[in-house]
Amino acid sequence: MPGFHWWRTVFFLIPAIGLYTAVLGTVSVIAGVAGQGRLAHGCARVWSWLILATTGVNVRVSGLERLDPSRTYLFISNHQSIYDIPVVFWHLPYDLRIIAKASLGSFPFIGWHLRRTGHVLVRRDKPGAEVFDQVRQMMREGHSLIVFPEGTRSADGRVGRFRSGIFRLAIESGLDIVPVAIRGSRHVMRKGRLATSPGDVSLEVFAPISSAGLQESEARLLATRIRDVIGEAVLGDEDPGVAFAGEAPAGSDEA
Repeated sequence: MPGFHWWRTVFFLIPAIGLYTAVLGTVSVIAGVAGQGRLAHGCARVWSWLILATTGVNVRVSGLERLDPSRTYLFISNHQSIYDIPVVFWHLPYDLRIIAKASLGSFPFIGWHLRRTGHVLVRRDKPGAEVFDQVRQMMREGHSLIVFPEGTRSADGRVGRFRSGIFRLAIESGLDIVPVAIRGSRHVMRKGRLATSPGDVSLEVFAPISSAGLQESEARLLATRIRDVIGEAVLGDEDPGVAFAGEAPAGSDEA
């Protein structure tokens, strides 16, 4: 028989989050159509706070003093849970945008928000140069970007291989990269499970790493360097028997 947290998720959290999404999603879409991108982002931040507060997620943040509030950054994070999005949107005080699967753009409210407020929607079979152009334009307009380059959530806490496409873009555009390490969010909602549980999450922000002077051929080395920083920070959050051991087995390198 399902436990308490399953029933709590199904009969309380899902309806509550659905209500938050419908109301704030509608406001954000209207704001996006009216050209009020910051208001739309504000809706996303309030939506994130409500989700964290309703679920009972407490987040400890460290390292924000390493950043310049007037700058835009490319934030690179590990990915443990669908709760990572509300964690970073509420706790990183920047006008954030994400790169998301194009299929998300058809989802009511969330997809409409993504399409209308400047987020980058990508067809995985055709990432293309157009995506890089969108990202460059977005950052010229003063937005920062959060990317989860593993491409999927970690089921065991280990940081997977980072795809190098976003790092090629960073090098081409001379972007400053900020590693972000998230610990504990996978215990709030584990991959493949419906039930959520209250919990403690930590968000550690590292000093920016400049991509200036690097060659495009060094994108893989840069990706590995950033991954090592994050991987070391989440040591101890893996399932028993799983440990961070440098570069993961080779996999897809696309953006």
